[in-house]
Amino acid sequence: MTAKQKILFLCTHNAARSQMAEGIINVWHADRYEAQSAGNEPTEVHSCAIEVMAELGIDISSHRAKSLDEFDDLTFDYVVTLCADEQESCPIFPGGKEYLHHAFDDPVPDPGEGTPCASFRRVRDRLRVWLGSTFDRD
Repeated sequence: MTAKQKILFLCTHNAARSQMAEGIINVWHADRYEAQSAGNEPTEVHSCAIEVMAELGIDISSHRAKSLDEFDDLTFDYVVTLCADEQESCPIFPGGKEYLHHAFDDPVPDPGEGTPCASFRRVRDRLRVWLGSTFDRD
């Protein structure tokens, strides 16, 4: 059996995008990958991220926002930044073998949409598609 490849997902606050990506990989791609996530300004996991992941049967309620510092001595097969390009200062992590970037807008609750978690659902669904096409390759 080959060792699982390690992925570190990064975004600014480690509150939504990187947390959702970590959950998707660790549940649906656990046969080949092991994921972690972190941010350069960690806050807390957003309740909407927890809610929309639970809709898919993925429980991230025990996740916590982590600082990049926690991973200083580790290396990863992939370091993946998920920040929207121009609006954020995306974290930089030197311990990766391969670096990937895909811009995902930071989901912000919008009560005007009828449901405050709608933007989180959209980002979650885009993440699912991108992660599947990126990490299901052989």
